[in-house]
Amino acid sequence: MTVSTPSPLTSDADWWRSAVVYQVYVRSFADSNGDGIGDLNGIRERLPYLRDLGVDALWLTPFYTSPMVDGGYDVADYRDVDPMFGTLGDFEAMVTEAHALGLRIIVDIVPNHTSDRHPWFTAALAAGPGSAERARYLFADGKGENGEQPPNDWESIFGGPAWTRLPDGQWYLHLFDPAQPDLNWRHPEVRAEFEDILRFWLDRGVDGFRIDVAHGMIKAEGLPDVGFNSMTTGRRQSELLGKGRLPYFDQDEVHDIYRSWRPILDSYPGGRMAVAEAWAETPQRLARYIGPDELHQAFSFDFLDATWSTDSFRKVIDTALAEATIVGAPTTWVLSNHDRQRHVTRYGDGEVGLRRARAAALLMLALPGCAYLYQGEELGLPEVLDLPDELRQDPAFLRTGESRDGCRVPIPWSGELAPYGFGPAGSELSWLPAPATWRALSVAAQTDEPGSTLELYRAALRIRRTHPALAVLGGITWLESDPGVLAFRRAARDAALTCVVNIGETPVMVAGYGEPVVASAALTEQDGAHLLPVDAAAWFTRHTG
Repeated sequence: MTVSTPSPLTSDADWWRSAVVYQVYVRSFADSNGDGIGDLNGIRERLPYLRDLGVDALWLTPFYTSPMVDGGYDVADYRDVDPMFGTLGDFEAMVTEAHALGLRIIVDIVPNHTSDRHPWFTAALAAGPGSAERARYLFADGKGENGEQPPNDWESIFGGPAWTRLPDGQWYLHLFDPAQPDLNWRHPEVRAEFEDILRFWLDRGVDGFRIDVAHGMIKAEGLPDVGFNSMTTGRRQSELLGKGRLPYFDQDEVHDIYRSWRPILDSYPGGRMAVAEAWAETPQRLARYIGPDELHQAFSFDFLDATWSTDSFRKVIDTALAEATIVGAPTTWVLSNHDRQRHVTRYGDGEVGLRRARAAALLMLALPGCAYLYQGEELGLPEVLDLPDELRQDPAFLRTGESRDGCRVPIPWSGELAPYGFGPAGSELSWLPAPATWRALSVAAQTDEPGSTLELYRAALRIRRTHPALAVLGGITWLESDPGVLAFRRAARDAALTCVVNIGETPVMVAGYGEPVVASAALTEQDGAHLLPVDAAAWFTRHTG
C-alpha cells in the first residue's frame, strides 16, 4: 500500500485554506474500552489510519459533559470531557499525538444553547421570573388571559413549539430540543463565558472550532412572530433554512460576536481557525460570516444539496468560487455529515449510488479550497435505513419521525461479524447495529484492494497533496465538453490537472488532457483516448512547461 505521509505539524498559518478535514463522530468512530461507544482513546489508537488516509485535520463532534439528549450537542460543562468519552487527560494526549503525526484538531463548540442540566439553567429554574439568573437565557411571559399561549409562533427545528412552559408560568425558548435552552447572547456574561471557553481549548492545543448553529445566537428584538408554522399551515418554519428570513436566525448583530472572537484566535500561533455551520437566505449573506475580522470559513451546504446533474453542480461551484473571491477566503466543500443522509444513498443507493459517490469525491477533491470528509465516506458507506425504532436516539425522531441515526452507525474496521472491530478484540457491543453487508466495506476488507473506495480516496488524497496544480489557490477553468459532462482544469506553471465527470447516460471518450492518474471506475484506452464510463470521474495530468 502506498500512503501519503504528511510532515510533522508546521506553523503554516494558512493551512486551513486547502486542508482536507475528516469529521469524527466521536461515539461512532472507535471504541477503546468495549462499552460499545466510541471514545477519545479510540480516536487516538486510530490516528495512524487517518494520517495514512492523507487528511490534514480532524473535526471532533462534542465530547463535553452532557446528558446526551442530542448526541452531546446539549452541553452541561464546556470545559470537561464526558466520562463516556474519557478524561481531559485523554483529550490532551490525543492532541499531542495527533500533532506529532501532522494532524490538526478542530473541536465543535455549541454556543446557541446549553443543556438544561447546565449549572446556569438549573440556577435559572430555581431563581424564578425576573431574576438575574434567568437573564442569561430567553425566558418570556406567555400570551392569552393567563399566559397559557407561547410568547410567539416560533417552531423548534426538531418539530413542535420552540417554547416550553414552567410551573411558575414563564416560558423558555429552545430552538431545538426542550433539553437545549437558548442562551441570551445580548447578555455580557454569556459573551464573556464563551470567550473564556475558546481560550480554555486553545490553551490545550486545539487548532480550530466548528461553530454549531453559528447563525442562531441573536434573535430579533421583541421576538416577533414568523407568521406561520406547521400547526397553522402545515408548513414547517425549518423549510426556510437557507431560503428565507427567520427572526431567530442570521440576524445582523450575530457578526459582532465573531468580530470579538477573531482577535482571540489570532492571538494564538499556528493559524487557529473557525468554520461556521451557518444558514443564510443568499450566498451574499452567508459570505458575511467570513473575512479577516470574522470567521475563516463557512460550510457550503449548497454543494451537499446539489442534485446529480451538470447544471446543478456547475451552478453551485461557480457561485461558491465567486463568493470566495469576494471575501478572500477559500470555499469549503462537503458531501456528507452527521446531520444529513449519506451521499451514497442520496445519489441513488446501491451500485448506482456508490458509483456516483465515488465520482463526486473526485469532483470535490479536485476543487480549490478546503474539503470536509465525513467518517466512513472513504469506505463508501450507505445510510442505514432500517434501524429499529427503539434503538434510534435522535431527538428529532420523536417529534417528526425523521432520524439522523442512519448516518451515525459505527464504522466497520475489520472482521466478519458486527460490530466489525469497532471495539477491542472480543467486544460485541455497539450503540447502533451495523448491517451484515458492511463486512465487505470494512477498512481491513478494502485495504490494498485494487478498485476499493478506500484506496480511491487514498490515491486521490495523495495526488491532491503532491500535485503542483492542486496546490495553487484560486479558481478553475471550465472546458468545453459533451452534454452531461463536467470538465475543468487547474494549472500551475509547469503542470495541469483536468477533472472530468461523466454525469450523462452514455460513456464518453476523453482525449487531449494527458495521462490519467486516478479514476473512480476503470478506463478503457482506445487510440490514445480513454473511455470514461457513466457515473464516473477521472483526473488527467500533463506537463505544460
